[in-house]
Amino acid sequence: MNRKTLAAAFPHTVPVLMGYLSIGVVFGWMLSAVGFAPTWAAIMSVTIYAGSGQYLGVDLLANASPLGDAAFLTLIINFRHLVYGLSMLEKFRGMGWRKLYMIFSLTDETYALLAGVQAPEGVNEKSFYFTIALLDHLYWIAGSIIGAVAGALITINTEGIDFAMTALFLVIAVEQWQSNTRHAPVFLGAAGTLACLLIFGPDNGRFLIPALAILVAGLLLMRPQLEGGNKS
Repeated sequence: MNRKTLAAAFPHTVPVLMGYLSIGVVFGWMLSAVGFAPTWAAIMSVTIYAGSGQYLGVDLLANASPLGDAAFLTLIINFRHLVYGLSMLEKFRGMGWRKLYMIFSLTDETYALLAGVQAPEGVNEKSFYFTIALLDHLYWIAGSIIGAVAGALITINTEGIDFAMTALFLVIAVEQWQSNTRHAPVFLGAAGTLACLLIFGPDNGRFLIPALAILVAGLLLMRPQLEGGNKS
């Protein structure tokens, strides 16, 4: 990472910086509230790095949930990242060892950024993408540690503050909507998710996997039209 690439990438990550510091603090605070030291917040954020998955992890750890339940719920919540990865194969092509990190670091917010930004002229494209992903990860780690340390020192009621992550994703989703003129994938995802929610019910998030399957199938069918629109 050189200074020119960092200067080009950083402004794009500022919204994530603000959001990840906030929701990272919330995660760290929640983890501290159930009795875990700040060290665990740092380890989880470095090695797991899945916002909603880590929020879920707080409840699983607090309730000493069985390993099988933890694995199943984590799979359901993070299954969407398979869709993200498939759509980024072309962008990550030729990144060498960095490709593995890019796959690991593809959170909702990083995906939203990478899907909508282009490297400025004179900046290596692959290094630009890598820098965005790395900065976002560092923001999350910093927020988690700050929150865990603060939570160890200050005791408050943390009920409801996990909505901060949902709020951040909604803000980024609105920005993506405003910056893109083609909204068919949004309507497809909304309709498919609502249909699966009505059919399968909300219990344990079991509607998510069939909803994602509908979205993937629909995007594959719509791919020629979407790519044709992007090229025109």
